[in-house]
Amino acid sequence: MAINSVQANQAYMKALSSVSDNQSKASSVLGMGDDNTSSFGAMIGETVNKIVESGQQADQRVVSQAVGKVDVVDVVTAVAETEVAIQTLVSIRDRVISAYQDILRMPI
Repeated sequence: MAINSVQANQAYMKALSSVSDNQSKASSVLGMGDDNTSSFGAMIGETVNKIVESGQQADQRVVSQAVGKVDVVDVVTAVAETEVAIQTLVSIRDRVISAYQDILRMPI
């Protein structure tokens, strides 16, 4: 069950558009955009909710595939998209923690 290059490209483009959306949200949070109504915490919360929804959709596709309603390719794609989203979230978390630790180590 290998993912072909078209499916990998589609998953990459979807992740890239999600990152672009989050960057525009981050600019608005930092006051660089037109809308400054959301906070960083709200942006992170929305992203986590999207990842949870993505995981739930992948679970639903697995169940649908077991019944025979969905093709295996759709299931693999959904699981791969969720995996990429989780890996991205974990790497962002690691970078935030690293930046926080660097701030704590700064001399006063």
